[in-house]
Amino acid sequence: MAEKMIRQLIDDLDGNLIDEGFGDRIQFSYQGTDYLIDLRPTNADKFDAALRPFVEVAKKVGIGRRGRRADVAEITSGSGRSKEQLQAVRDWASKNGYEVAPRGRVKTEILAAFDASH
Repeated sequence: MAEKMIRQLIDDLDGNLIDEGFGDRIQFSYQGTDYLIDLRPTNADKFDAALRPFVEVAKKVGIGRRGRRADVAEITSGSGRSKEQLQAVRDWASKNGYEVAPRGRVKTEILAAFDASH
């Protein structure tokens, strides 16, 4: 039996499908909270345009990866899941006979099995 998994990226703002390799994952911080959003190029441009007047007069603090726009297909480190999502994966894995540590990285095969079951 063959199985094919299809991963689709969805624009977080309008819910439209992001064409493979053409989306932007934008990480930003606002009032001490970090955010990550996946956007189609059109919405990424709108995001940039909305923030531009504020960024132009703001003082840059520290150096880091915040605010970096990266091609969605380029993001390879980490699972891209929140702490809550990873906890749900760990709970599911434990109940389904997988060995999973309470902290740290979750194995790729466990993430794939979780995704396939949902």
